[in-house]
Amino acid sequence: MPTPDRSGALALLFMRVAAALLLLQVHGLPKLLHWQSELQHIEDPFGIGAAPTLVLAVFAEVLCPILLILGVFARLACLPVIAVLLVALVFVHPQWSLEEGQFAWWMLILFAGLAIAGPGSYRLVLPRPGALHTEPGP
Repeated sequence: MPTPDRSGALALLFMRVAAALLLLQVHGLPKLLHWQSELQHIEDPFGIGAAPTLVLAVFAEVLCPILLILGVFARLACLPVIAVLLVALVFVHPQWSLEEGQFAWWMLILFAGLAIAGPGSYRLVLPRPGALHTEPGP
């Protein structure tokens, strides 16, 4: 039986990877792979234009999930995802009932929880800047 620390780390790994893969598969990759079509259909709630809106959405739905899968800058990577979900719920689809918006609400809960908890111990650890720096010899 896994120890409580290991169980928590495995749970965070599972939630992080599952939520990121779901977002990537359902929203991110279709936007990236069908860019021209998406430009014609994407909602632009702040009037910045279809292309900048799509770039921001792809950033949040493709790059950020990849960072989350790796566990790199995981808390920071959750923030654009949370922002896109809030924009969708509050500005793009304010008419949605709780039932109609349940997928977005579940994703919001998952990514907010991951932003609070962090990636857990199963993650890619990048070297710190300067950590590889060695002092010159005499």
